[in-house]
Amino acid sequence: MVSWTLRPLTVVLAFSVNAFTVLGARIQAPVILLPSDASQRRQDVKDIFLTSWNAYKEFAFPHDDLTPISESFTDVRNGWGASAVDALSTLFLIGEEEIFEEIVNFTSHIDFTISHTTDTVSIFETTIRYLGGMLSAYELSGQKYPALIKQAEILGTKMSAAWINGNKIPFGELDFNTSIPVIQTSNIAEAGTLTLEWSRLAKYTGNDTFRALAEGSVRQIASLATPIPGFPAQGIDPSTGQSVGAYVTWGGGSDSYLEYLIKYARITNTNDTLFADTWHTAVDSSIHTLLRTSTVGNHTYLADLDDSGTIRHIGSHLACFMAGNWIMGGKLLNNNTIVNIGLALNEGCWNTYASTATGIGPEAFGYISSDGNFTGSSAPGEGDLAFYDRNGFYILSGNSDYFMRPEVLESNFYAWRSTGNVKYYERAISAMNSFETFLKAPTVAYAPIDDVDSTDSDFIDDMESFWFAEVLKYLYLTFDDPNRISLDNFVFNTEAQPFIAPPELPVYGSGHLRPASEFQPFKATSGPLPLVSFAPKLPAKIPN
Repeated sequence: MVSWTLRPLTVVLAFSVNAFTVLGARIQAPVILLPSDASQRRQDVKDIFLTSWNAYKEFAFPHDDLTPISESFTDVRNGWGASAVDALSTLFLIGEEEIFEEIVNFTSHIDFTISHTTDTVSIFETTIRYLGGMLSAYELSGQKYPALIKQAEILGTKMSAAWINGNKIPFGELDFNTSIPVIQTSNIAEAGTLTLEWSRLAKYTGNDTFRALAEGSVRQIASLATPIPGFPAQGIDPSTGQSVGAYVTWGGGSDSYLEYLIKYARITNTNDTLFADTWHTAVDSSIHTLLRTSTVGNHTYLADLDDSGTIRHIGSHLACFMAGNWIMGGKLLNNNTIVNIGLALNEGCWNTYASTATGIGPEAFGYISSDGNFTGSSAPGEGDLAFYDRNGFYILSGNSDYFMRPEVLESNFYAWRSTGNVKYYERAISAMNSFETFLKAPTVAYAPIDDVDSTDSDFIDDMESFWFAEVLKYLYLTFDDPNRISLDNFVFNTEAQPFIAPPELPVYGSGHLRPASEFQPFKATSGPLPLVSFAPKLPAKIPN
């Protein structure tokens, strides 16, 4: 149970002088009442960050990630120091200037021409973490460190080899040592989550090829026949540029393609309405086809649609980004229906935190709606149904872990900034306290846990870079002056790297859905699909 307390409020005017007369599509509430304890809450987040960072520096740097239980490291992002580069913008925002400059210097000397491991390079992960981290740090620091752009250009040029034979869709994995891609199917998230970073790279290098490659991939995806209007199948074959399968989801494998449609429209202010209108059409299709409420608690969620056209009543931590994305997109389209559904989706996602023993949400969960409870796996057991009757969802088998993901707090941040409702601020405090209580490792730093509904859970020995880049940044910014990194002045990439946005337009998109005539009849093509959002765990659990 969550109890609410009244606290003194500090009025923060989150608008410019002409806020009430401006015609732009603004995201943030014009007045946000920042509670008087905000300074202490920021310090609390900073303490968690520095505890984690100091352990990373001692036991893992310059490798990718800390393994806090074994006090060692992993190099799952090619050994370039993922946690360090990914953390750059957070270091800047929390005021750690000395560490920031140290890591800028480190980043300036990384050899991005080869992988430092035997692994192939993920175009998606490398773009959002490394490119995004360097480009955001360059902007936030007032373009003070041109070496970051030089390094980003080297990395982007190497990754450009993922586009071969005139293909519009890049292959998802690339052997950096040979510049030969791995010939295999991909998904629309991998192929469609490059535009923010690569267009920024084009801007600062003067090489528009970077933008053209990333944007061309999205245009190809947006041109495909779709299972439901505007919403492509999850899988895609770069060799043909065509869909693989017919699976439709706001979760992993599709998520950030949809996220970037509206964000690219915002950050470029392009007069081409394709991006905003495609996002609008996908959202409208989701409202008509995927939107459901649970029979207990009336919780709003977006179901999946599988290859057979069957609704799967599932949700995931990854998919919970969509609440914030709908809030943002609805504001940009001046569409309050979408905004309100986004807020309702956020309530459903937060319920997965509020309902567990730790106050932290699980990786994936099932629902029961008026049209059934099919999830694609085994039917809920007696214990699942009892949990559902109490909470309006149940934890899917094998998905009770919390892998230090950011999406619920990300959407909570958008809800807070768009409404100024203090309940979202209080929820961020609740999550932070839960992290301090249940993620604090018995060795060093913080670690994922295997069971969010147990107060004595085993740990998972891997602290990924997005703990620094996303989770702690969204918490910190929830407690920060909303004028500093305003959602009306910045657009976040899918790794929470903020990019400076131009002044907003009056509205985004044409105001109309894409016409049915733009979509060819859909016919599913079968084929293998890559693993989606695989969370590497130790073979054996680490006891608490």
